[in-house]
Amino acid sequence: MRGTPPGILLIRSIRGRDWSFATYRYFVLFITFIAYACYHASRKPTSIVKSVLYPDPKRIPGQYPWPIGKFFIKENFVDNDISTLRYAGWAPFNEPDGPSKLGEIDVAFLACYSLGMFVAGHLGDRLDLRLFLANGMIGSGIFVGLFGMGCFWNVHAFWYFLVMQMAAGLFQATGWPSVVAVIGSWFGKRKRGLIMGIWNAHTSVGNITGSLLAASVLDYGWGWSFIVPGAFIIMGGIMVYLFLPAYPEDFGFNCLPGVASNLQETPNDEEARITKGNVPRGETNVVSQHGMVRRRGVGLLEACLIPGVIPFALCLFFAKLVAYTFLYWLPFYLSQTEIGGEYVSVKSAGNLSTLFDVGGIVGGILAGHISDKLGARATTAASFMYAAIPSMLLYRTFGNVSVNVNLVLMMITGLFINGPYALITTAVSADLGTHSSIRGDSRALATVTAIIDGTGSVGAALGPLLTGFISTKGWDAVFVMLMIGALIAGLLLSGLVIAELSERTCNPMSQSSGQQSLGDHVTQPLLRDRR
Repeated sequence: MRGTPPGILLIRSIRGRDWSFATYRYFVLFITFIAYACYHASRKPTSIVKSVLYPDPKRIPGQYPWPIGKFFIKENFVDNDISTLRYAGWAPFNEPDGPSKLGEIDVAFLACYSLGMFVAGHLGDRLDLRLFLANGMIGSGIFVGLFGMGCFWNVHAFWYFLVMQMAAGLFQATGWPSVVAVIGSWFGKRKRGLIMGIWNAHTSVGNITGSLLAASVLDYGWGWSFIVPGAFIIMGGIMVYLFLPAYPEDFGFNCLPGVASNLQETPNDEEARITKGNVPRGETNVVSQHGMVRRRGVGLLEACLIPGVIPFALCLFFAKLVAYTFLYWLPFYLSQTEIGGEYVSVKSAGNLSTLFDVGGIVGGILAGHISDKLGARATTAASFMYAAIPSMLLYRTFGNVSVNVNLVLMMITGLFINGPYALITTAVSADLGTHSSIRGDSRALATVTAIIDGTGSVGAALGPLLTGFISTKGWDAVFVMLMIGALIAGLLLSGLVIAELSERTCNPMSQSSGQQSLGDHVTQPLLRDRR
């Protein structure tokens, strides 16, 4: 039995009437956008403080706290022994094997995140998504904050930081399956790529927010760089509990008069069965207000058998390996690399790294729009992954010429890397989660999303771990690894790309005559909007 969120009850009592269906959808987009931005904001602190926990022994952190001081601060060099420096790192990360330990911290988080994703997806299809998401956000904030408290409690035991990251990873796993399931329940397939591409900007907005929050309080102690984002996601969890309308049927929008309430008998596209005037504004008695519509759950094996799930999941494995390596190591790379003959401070490296996510916002929107226009999700994703290879090569080769060149190349690299990552984790997951073989049962959304993103998260764990070891041999080796990962990601979609191109060649009029949903059969694995 599900109840109406307390915040919406309050709004109803103030307004004296309920919202329209369109208003609810805008509100769902806003709440889920903020929610997942909070998740990503809470993941950024580790990348910001890496260079503080393991500093270059001949460099002093910047003197001016951002945003009061300069945005980019040049680094000072000294020849004194490390013992004379104002800041000498934090044991046990300031030892020679510090980068390896930092990599192990990352992989601990991401391993628990990827394993927890499969469980979270299964639970998300069976529990109240609003409560499930709210509890996950609050739990994440608590353990992120506890990691930062190690600074003030003077903790130097490696196992403490490892356990805090593992626990945070488990709670973070509740986020993505839940928000995609909510969005998939409220939005049909028409222009899904563009809508979700814009909505997926929460990933980059969260990364930017987390970077700026963590960097802005770094001078007051690295622990604050975790505590502030932790408090941020806790407040987001409270907002989700108070306001998130997770299910359309709870507000009378799922089934229309004369249509069976069983979702297996209704069309796939919510927009096809919920139109203006069918449900009068404020009328919520079409179905029970407490979510009594029965939906069957979909098992992991059944979801894996949906055509297209496995190829996209494997592609995302390598796409997230590349994306999360940048997420966790880009600030560290910037602080260790000469740009225009100078080094930037740790704080400035964190600020500079946000431009990668700015490019990612454009990439997600562009990939979604192109895939909608072409009706070719796999071709779009593969093309972006191939384009990411020369962009990374150019960034590594010419990124040290000047700050301006670095900014431009960083944004271009972020565009091509985050574009397919955003497309697969949003529109593709939602397409497959409402595939015709499960008769549009949106209770499969969280499970399918968990399989795809959970598999991708294994790659996300592997990338930062390998970088921790490979970076000791030089950054050229790291970029070679990333380019190989992008190439494999594109190749894994070759079968679906060939099928898409063959279908377009054989059926040139399919765009105007109506299109089938993704994976309706093996030889036609692409989503076609049902107009």
